Parts: sequence; structure tokens; C-alpha cells
Amino acid sequence: MADVTIYSSDFCPFCHRAKALLSSKGVDFKELNVDGNPELRAEMMHKAQQRTVPQIWIGQSHVGGCDDLYALERTGQLDPMLARAG
Repeated sequence: MADVTIYSSDFCPFCHRAKALLSSKGVDFKELNVDGNPELRAEMMHKAQQRTVPQIWIGQSHVGGCDDLYALERTGQLDPMLARAG
């Protein structure tokens, strides 16, 4: 199974879209919810150099956010990336 981590928020529609795409592919992912957790949000910001959620890693590769994940899907790069991380 692919090693996927997603920093997310319950109130973020882009987080829900990203998780839905991963779930539709049968991908189990580790979700780190930053709501009410400033330490975890700070960790995400340090690792991703981004403030917004979601922030997604596949294996050791930082994918970025929801739009980036869907761009990988549109270009046919997501499935191979998930396979390599598995």
C-alpha cells in the first residue's frame, strides 16, 4: 500500500476532494488534522513551506495541495507515483 500523508482540516472542501480522489483509488492514507493544533500546523508549514491545507506527501515526495494532486491524475502520473510509494 502506498505511503501517503495528508495534512487537512475538517472545514476545507479541497481537503475533502483530495481525500475523495485517494479513497476512490483505494489508497489508505495517514491524515493529520491541523484543526485546533497549532504545533501540527507549524510542522506542516515547516515541511511544506506552505500555509494552506491540504498538503500531501506520497512517499517522500511532497505533492502539494488538491489542485496538484488532481493535475497528477489528469496527466496520468498519480497511479505510477502511488505504485512507487507502495
